[in-house]
Amino acid sequence: MSVVKHFVTEAVKKTEIDEFLRNEFEKAGYGGVDIAKTPLGTHIVVYAMRPGLIIGRGGETIKELATLLEQKFQLPTPQISVAEMEIPELNAYVIGSRVTSALKRGVHFRRAGFWALQQAMEAGVMGIEIIISGKLRTERARYEKFRAGYLPKSGEPPLKYLRKAVLHVQLKPGIFGVKVSIMPPDAIFPDRVKITEKIQPAQPAEKPVEKTKTKQEKEPEVAETPETETSETPEKTKETKQ
Repeated sequence: MSVVKHFVTEAVKKTEIDEFLRNEFEKAGYGGVDIAKTPLGTHIVVYAMRPGLIIGRGGETIKELATLLEQKFQLPTPQISVAEMEIPELNAYVIGSRVTSALKRGVHFRRAGFWALQQAMEAGVMGIEIIISGKLRTERARYEKFRAGYLPKSGEPPLKYLRKAVLHVQLKPGIFGVKVSIMPPDAIFPDRVKITEKIQPAQPAEKPVEKTKTKQEKEPEVAETPETETSETPEKTKETKQ
């Protein structure tokens, strides 16, 4: 098998597993899957809003899922773990499934699109775009776009941070497609510069400078008294005469 064919078959298998899990755990609020191969087997992480429905009582449901994935998709020793999403509105699958479920209940597509848009913006996303396509109002298929926030389409940040999901729903007029693109709030853009003000540390109060006293100020000079000539005694004068 060539390298290109290997990667194509792996991508197709991952898409099939994703679609299978989405249909199987739609009520659990399915939010995507990550598949990674390890030396011990295949590690699978399933994201959901209600992980208890995927695990089951005593872990029965997740054990059945592991055997089913091993038999149906030939995954070697699958090890499944379920992760709960802290903010479901930041996940593109959750927003798309909410729109499709609203369309199934007969909600107008514009109302469903704006409702999902408002929920995502209130959750704190940087930008979101929802595209609903199909026979919306006439026999001719078209699409309508709902967009809010900051959502660039080109460059490295969209390739690195943008979250996408495409879902389909069967309605009476035909199949409707829902495409969701979300830019999370933690995305970093090189054109957005954050200026931080540098706070200088407080300088200690200056001590009063003490004047250094000069030698003259420290020890005032004593005025020299003029030497007084002492008068010789008469006895000494007499000796000198002799």
